Amino acid sequence: MDATITPAAVPARHLYTVDEAKRLLSMSRSVIYEQLRAGRLGSVKQGRARLIPAKAIQQYVDLLISEAEVTGYGHAA
Repeated sequence: MDATITPAAVPARHLYTVDEAKRLLSMSRSVIYEQLRAGRLGSVKQGRARLIPAKAIQQYVDLLISEAEVTGYGHAA
């Protein structure tokens, strides 16, 4: 019997710097930090570096989409 192990897919990145996150989200550095302080965008610290998990970025985008749906934005006229 020939058993082969197929590795699970690994996301391209798990953690992003604030500068990388601001490019991904098309937001300024100050807005990123405002969202971090407000608790709307999650982050972790590794030493002195503030890093934003890919999961936190996706959750933040989902939050923005859900807020847009509640206010009526994002729907085609």
